[in-house]
Amino acid sequence: MNELTHSIGAIAAFCTTISFLPQVLKILKTGDTRAISLPMYALFVAGVVCWLTYGWLRSDWPIIAANLTTGMLSGTVLLLKLRSLRTKPR
Repeated sequence: MNELTHSIGAIAAFCTTISFLPQVLKILKTGDTRAISLPMYALFVAGVVCWLTYGWLRSDWPIIAANLTTGMLSGTVLLLKLRSLRTKPR
């Protein structure tokens, strides 16, 4: 692969990974998860775990690093959503 291809891949990994940070920070600040879709985040985290496993099996460190970080951020959103559902009175 050439340098341009690697650069585009690195920029894409950075943008898609870091895109979850504002959501995590907003939820931590406000505690509001009402607008968060539980099925979407559950499926997304499952997909990230699959990508992480794929990267691990291929020993592909860029895939591992990007998906480990994405998994931590999106997993945090998922856990905060689940916690808010558990603590709300019914």
